[in-house]
Amino acid sequence: MTRTAAIDIVVEQPTSVDAQFIAERYYSDIISRYYGRPALPEEISATQGEYPSNDLDAPRGMLLVARQGSVVVGCAGIRLRDGNVGEVTRVFVVAAVRGRGVGRQLMAELERLAIEVGVRRLVLDTRTDLIEARGLYSSLGFIEGAAHNSDPYADHWFSKELGER
Repeated sequence: MTRTAAIDIVVEQPTSVDAQFIAERYYSDIISRYYGRPALPEEISATQGEYPSNDLDAPRGMLLVARQGSVVVGCAGIRLRDGNVGEVTRVFVVAAVRGRGVGRQLMAELERLAIEVGVRRLVLDTRTDLIEARGLYSSLGFIEGAAHNSDPYADHWFSKELGER
């Protein structure tokens, strides 16, 4: 049996080199899925411009980066909204480590930190073609419901009430 290195998850500045690296991988992946072909560099750049990361930093939010050893393998972000609501965004795991629980670890740490800063309800949106994401969110207790935003690329909206720890 091959032993896999542990996953370390830390809060990062969205402007860090590793955060920028994983953001580019994230956008490349979702753009490629949307168009059914590899994403073009200009499409990645344009999409990053449409969805800036400046609200994924304290005090308005946070960005988690997952590493396996020194290799960046995933991310998850949260934007802090009014009414003790946290909007989950940018949940992503690189293809090489998918199916090994990294997404679950990211979401567990995101929930733990959200509770620490007073979030009592998480919301998120996703697209129909992001089948793995929808399955993950449902398995973690998120309930699909009414739209909570008007993102033109969102097809499914989820929420989850958080208990106190």
